[in-house]
Amino acid sequence: MTHHQRPLGSGFTAASTAEEVLRGIDLSGRDVVITGGHVGIGLEATRALSAAGASVTVGARQPDRAASALAGIERVEVDRLDLLDPASVDTFAARYLASGRPLHILINNAGIMGGPLARDARGYEAQFATNHLGHFQLTSALLPALRTAHGARVVMVTSAGHRLSDIRWDDPHFTSGYDGMLAYGQSKTGNVLFAVELDRRWAPDGIRGYAVHPGIIVGTGLGPADRDSGAADEEPLRAMGLIDEAGRPIIAPERGQKTAQQGASTTVFAATSPLLSGIGGVYLRDNDISALDEDPSPIVFGVEPILVTDVVPHAVDPKSAERLWELSERLLTA
Repeated sequence: MTHHQRPLGSGFTAASTAEEVLRGIDLSGRDVVITGGHVGIGLEATRALSAAGASVTVGARQPDRAASALAGIERVEVDRLDLLDPASVDTFAARYLASGRPLHILINNAGIMGGPLARDARGYEAQFATNHLGHFQLTSALLPALRTAHGARVVMVTSAGHRLSDIRWDDPHFTSGYDGMLAYGQSKTGNVLFAVELDRRWAPDGIRGYAVHPGIIVGTGLGPADRDSGAADEEPLRAMGLIDEAGRPIIAPERGQKTAQQGASTTVFAATSPLLSGIGGVYLRDNDISALDEDPSPIVFGVEPILVTDVVPHAVDPKSAERLWELSERLLTA
């Protein structure tokens, strides 16, 4: 499954925006579902896809807040979706299926990062449960609509943070030794492995899977400080060279430090680019397929940004991908 993991030479760059990637692509009549499509890169993806003609359904924990953020964007509707609540996921999917619409593009964009140990009602570690397991449940439930599209794409928004940790097969829920960033890394590895196995299983139905690293975008609401207070703690960001003395994001796409519009570009590239026709189960960055980093160096997160963002072998291993799929099914029925 890793034989496709080599750059195409797309012609786009790290600085390309979602609007630029979509130029000339007509999405009229196409139906999109995006989780967390009302904030950060999700909002920019929603805006760009709508401008290209798509009808977009945004899943959000707080629909009123999402509707306010999306006001004025055409062909967008909001429905309640809490990825930590299995009943909410099933209800969202059931409402979409009841509409009778096909689903051409599913973007699993929502996510959380770091922070103190938190668990859902099942006792599952919250980052793994939100970032991976909730999206696994949602995607599985929406399979009939994806099939009806007769050509669909599922995009997992992952991160170079996948390089921090493989799946902790013996203790995925951190019953001991919790580390917020290792838990985040595990969940992001889960996103990539999910795309790999989804593509293997569902490509015969015309459904292709992709995982994308958007870059480093400050102020997306991803981290715990953002979620709790609406603003990130500036000192660590300043120490990492992500913001300047005035607290403004430092934009340097060649280092992965992007605007939200640039960060959303790889998501919409994966969702729409004709260059990916016939290709799936791959990890993308900077609007192209990533090379495979077969000898990755260790990462010490928090000292400086993760600048090497190519995918590493543990995240695209087909045996691990199948193993995670089976584990995920068991966890959803436990």
